[in-house]
Amino acid sequence: MTEPTLFDVGTDVGSQLPPAYPHRAPRGTASTLRQWQQEALDRYIERRPRDFLTVATPGAGKTTFALRVAKLLVESGEVNRLYVVAPTDHLKRQWADAAARVGLSIDPNFKNSDGRHGTQFMGVAVTYSQVANKPALHRNKTEAGRTLVIFDEIHHAGDALSWGEGVREAFEPAARRLALTGTPFRSDTSPIPFVTYQEDPDGVRRSKADYSYSYGPALIDQVVRPVVFMAYSGTMRWRTASGEEMESTLGAAATKDITSHAWRTALNPEGEWIPAVLRAAHQRLLKVRDKIDDAGGLVIATDHEAARAYAAQLDAITGQRTTVVLSDDKSASRRIEEFSDDGSRYWMVAVRMVSEGVDIPRLCVGVYATSTSTPLFFAQAVGRFVRMRKKAEVASVFLPSVPVLTELANELEAERDHALQVPETAQNDDDVAEEDLLDEAQQEDRASEELTKGEFAALGSQASFDKVLFDGDEFGLGGDIGSEDEMGFLAIPGLLEPEQVSELLRKQQAEQLRRRPAESRSRPDVVDHRALKATRSKLNKSVSAYAAKTGMHQGSIHTKLRTACGGPPVPQATQSELETRLKQLQLWFLGKK
Repeated sequence: MTEPTLFDVGTDVGSQLPPAYPHRAPRGTASTLRQWQQEALDRYIERRPRDFLTVATPGAGKTTFALRVAKLLVESGEVNRLYVVAPTDHLKRQWADAAARVGLSIDPNFKNSDGRHGTQFMGVAVTYSQVANKPALHRNKTEAGRTLVIFDEIHHAGDALSWGEGVREAFEPAARRLALTGTPFRSDTSPIPFVTYQEDPDGVRRSKADYSYSYGPALIDQVVRPVVFMAYSGTMRWRTASGEEMESTLGAAATKDITSHAWRTALNPEGEWIPAVLRAAHQRLLKVRDKIDDAGGLVIATDHEAARAYAAQLDAITGQRTTVVLSDDKSASRRIEEFSDDGSRYWMVAVRMVSEGVDIPRLCVGVYATSTSTPLFFAQAVGRFVRMRKKAEVASVFLPSVPVLTELANELEAERDHALQVPETAQNDDDVAEEDLLDEAQQEDRASEELTKGEFAALGSQASFDKVLFDGDEFGLGGDIGSEDEMGFLAIPGLLEPEQVSELLRKQQAEQLRRRPAESRSRPDVVDHRALKATRSKLNKSVSAYAAKTGMHQGSIHTKLRTACGGPPVPQATQSELETRLKQLQLWFLGKK
């Protein structure tokens, strides 16, 4: 015989609740919450909701908040069963360990084939995939008790239609549902179950959080670490599927195809770019370990083959065996735990598995060596490095200097809701210029297809230091690998307050400028950057039109124009050089040489 559910269909939720929650700290929990956690808890107690969505930046302590809510509800008698739904098996165990520390026993090893969990547990931790595979089973378990469901990273319920439908079917009868996320939601047309939406004046329906705590406030509150982004550029060469040899500077204003293939060339383990960046990142890690002796590093790779190759390069750089974590490795969770606990280990290399939710507090240095370019993934990846242990720790993330990533780095504090049914009028209607890398439609929760489709051969890559990104500002004037220009930024201490980080970065930039020859510092004629951008955009549109007419690759047309007219690539070309190319292209349209 099943236990009755707490709520009857159509009954007002608030009318069935006890007059008040206990305000004391539940037994087995810490007595002090962070300010944001207490504020969120107070709001939960005030509203007594059936559904509650909390959006808090990675590393802020969403798990602690959620388990405090769970403990309150258990001790008040309002729930007697706990479900945690998480993205991965590793996170199931992480949740079970955290719950055990506050006196709540849940089974992370529960399988759908088990049917029911042991009586020694008050609930289970499962994955979204498990729920989608057998939603009726989980609905029966939900109905068998007064159930609280905690959705860890609720956006995963929108990853596939079957997942969302399964989550809705399984947990519709739950007494309470607490949804958590630490990342910007995607834009699509499928609502996430149990998330409230409201329509904006522009006609877009957006998710409405019950409590939000973004990276900016968390940084001010010293709940998370400040992140310094080290961006690296360089010259890339590759051969296209049609046999054409191409060359481009990584991060230069270029077509999406050229930028994508340059990026892919940079990440190729056989080139010089990735080993140079790994060496620089290890130098940074050693500097951080001067003050934080157990600091560790994480490289996030695109695929398994690249991950193994990067690990081999790190082995040679560090003289130490690198931990490799792959999604198809049954020992992955054990490897993560061992690396987390062993402060003598320098580096871990992983694909997607360590990008979300996995808690390794000693991570201080990262290398973003992946082709995934969505705000969702980027925020989760950076979130692995921001968890605060002691005040004044600084995180460093190395990344390719491509516009889509540097923009995400500069907008780390931006809050994004889940947008539904975005009308065409709400889309960005800016001109599609050569430097516009990825539009909003491409920034979905999937790896960038531009970097994985098509055949090509990477011919070579060279790395150069580009700039440092911090708190929305850019520092540094570029430099060769191993130069004073680069080493000055790599040597920034690992224990600094955010204000000290900005001050040191400004000083280092001033020192770099002082070392430059006087003639390079003299003020050139003022350039009308708006007119220059407009001419670039006009040239790119014309090249695109000519490509459609002739079937030629846009990159080949740009190369042909440079051959005919002379001058540097588009990003470095002057106004007059761009206008000369436009005139030449107009002649080609008319069939003239």
